[in-house]
Amino acid sequence: MNWNVRIGINPISWMNDDLPALGGETLLETALAEGKEIGYKGFELGNKFPKDGPGLKAKLDEFGLACVSGWYSGFLAEVAPGQSHANAVAQEVQRCQAHMSKLQYNGARVVVYGECAGTIQGSIETPLAKRPHFATEALWIAYGERLNNFGAHLQSTYGITLAYHHHMGAYVESPADIDHLMAVTDPKKVALLFDTGHAYFGGAQDPVVMLKKHIHRVVHVHCKDVRPTVIAQARNDGWSFLSGVINGTFTVPGDGVIDFESVLGTLKEAGYEGWLVVEAEQDPAVAPSYVYAKKGFDTLHAIVQSLNRSH
Repeated sequence: MNWNVRIGINPISWMNDDLPALGGETLLETALAEGKEIGYKGFELGNKFPKDGPGLKAKLDEFGLACVSGWYSGFLAEVAPGQSHANAVAQEVQRCQAHMSKLQYNGARVVVYGECAGTIQGSIETPLAKRPHFATEALWIAYGERLNNFGAHLQSTYGITLAYHHHMGAYVESPADIDHLMAVTDPKKVALLFDTGHAYFGGAQDPVVMLKKHIHRVVHVHCKDVRPTVIAQARNDGWSFLSGVINGTFTVPGDGVIDFESVLGTLKEAGYEGWLVVEAEQDPAVAPSYVYAKKGFDTLHAIVQSLNRSH
């Protein structure tokens, strides 16, 4: 029986939201047309997409593409002095309405939750070593409870699952952080977005080990490859996350060292049926968008075809 997955892509191969100078002049329609031509079935969202549900659907329909999901910048890791935990969640519930309604209208089943409280991922001046940490177990537990409450709201109101994106420069970056997050959250309310590139950069020399550990929580997958020599330099020289991106820490599947045959084989064996999303922050002037997007698609598509033939 064929494996029920679809291959999508994030527009970051063409245009970067965090660094608008990278591909800033590229039209959204260019990315959508090229992605469709290559063979992608859908796109994750970026800043150039229509902001309302019907407008977004109309634009994607023009190219016969699905809405895979979209990044949501959450701010639940830190609570303001004097603010109750319930009020912090209520604020997030209010703030997320437009985004979640847009995803719901377009049939997305998961939301990419990126924790942005205290994050340094968007600061080109701040070295990764300065990222935030939870100082006590009590702070971890309280954070987990807020995420549980928010995740429960997304499910009951929008039918959308919170897919937590572990990310360089944020509270949850390393394999130990991910273990901790999974321990303090309810599997029925908070799921995991597994990102191969961030897993490797965050310290998982073999991302498959981490994937197997938490496979039952994974509902969304970002497929990016890595250039280990650049990552080592980023760590040794105290680079920021964005400096690493500019210098090529990430690339598309098939252009680095991550064993995507093992990654996809593990997902298939576990019964994963979500999206496989190519997402590789690079400078399009150095890594031409179409060429690299095609390489990423061809790599994943060939592995999926091979897995289907072998079972």
